[in-house]
Amino acid sequence: MKLTGNTIFITGGGSGIGRGLAEALHKRGNKVIIGGRRRSHLDESVAANPGMAAIELDIADPASIGRVAAQLIADYPDLNVLINNAGIMQPDQAGGHIDDALMVSTITTNLMGPIRMTSALIDHLKTRNDAVVAYTSSVLAFVPLAATAVYSSTKAALHSYILSQRFMLQNTKVRVLEIAPPWVRTDLMNSREAEQAMPLEAFIDETIAVLGTDVDEVLVEGAKQYRENPGPGEHGFVNGLNARMMEVLGG
Repeated sequence: MKLTGNTIFITGGGSGIGRGLAEALHKRGNKVIIGGRRRSHLDESVAANPGMAAIELDIADPASIGRVAAQLIADYPDLNVLINNAGIMQPDQAGGHIDDALMVSTITTNLMGPIRMTSALIDHLKTRNDAVVAYTSSVLAFVPLAATAVYSSTKAALHSYILSQRFMLQNTKVRVLEIAPPWVRTDLMNSREAEQAMPLEAFIDETIAVLGTDVDEVLVEGAKQYRENPGPGEHGFVNGLNARMMEVLGG
């Protein structure tokens, strides 16, 4: 992906990884528009980065996605990059009762949301040079965290969808990228102070460097061991990870 001269829309761009990516790409001379539900977070991000723009978006609402897509195409006809970053992560109980509202909200936000957002913009992106659709998945797409089984499942499903979409768009102008972070210090699961998690700034710096290459999967070094997991030995890897995380989380 080229790192300058783009017009980029980032969902979930008001905090965490989304804001980090938005600020890094803004500093490199791109026109960056961020989307999110919390107006206060959007306003704070824009105030800290003059020239950045923001649009309120509820990624769980198809009508909101449709309105935002129409506004983006009208106001930013040069839009050529979509980064689907918005997501939610909550603990659940795969070994017991799964809260239905939690399950529906997580699937709607993490899986249906980015599919809908891309669908609303894909015809426009096909007309643009250097077009990119990127998705923030997770290493939990490959090594599920048992304490957040529904979240991990949405990321695995998103990875599968990305593979299919990349194949279907291989003869168009649109590249399909997947950013699969490891545990990063953000507000997800109250991880801002977690010593074992990767500092956000370090993650963003390394991710931007990899984004500037020609790879389809954007992995920092700390994520690669998880990406390599699927295969005959995956059960041992998954069980080992979850045993360690249960100790960290006090389960």
